[in-house]
Amino acid sequence: MALYPLFAHDAGLGSMADTVRQIITLGDEMLRTQDEPGRAFVRESHAMANTAMDVKETPTAYEFVADLPGLSREEVKVQLENKNVLVISGERHRETKKGEAGGVKYHRIERSTGKFMRRFTLPENAALDKIGAQCKDGVLTVTVPKIPPKEPEKPKVIDVKFH
Repeated sequence: MALYPLFAHDAGLGSMADTVRQIITLGDEMLRTQDEPGRAFVRESHAMANTAMDVKETPTAYEFVADLPGLSREEVKVQLENKNVLVISGERHRETKKGEAGGVKYHRIERSTGKFMRRFTLPENAALDKIGAQCKDGVLTVTVPKIPPKEPEKPKVIDVKFH
């Protein structure tokens, strides 16, 4: 009989790979016994802090796109700081219903909550006075038009007079 049946060959593990697999999942089992909503809050807050965004450039504009389902106008901010830094931020709150506080136990929390903020330094050709933002079907799109490039100056044609 082994003192540590987890490592014993006769514990029904069969192979070294099974033993390693059980060692790796041992930590998960220990964490499952802890407060699930508390751990989920930390994990979800981290996820919201790293809200993924697509940044694309078209011939006429820069576009910043983020999936923000369920957020209201009051929960999302789009700002311009230091003359050329686009800041997209917001906060998603946990949904609570009246009378839910007592006796409610979450078995799984997978939807992200918490604050998020992303900063983007805009290039010199950004038309900062024409930035627009819209949110449709939970997708936020911030459009920063480009200043059209200056046309190269045409050389001045000087009329040559012949005598």
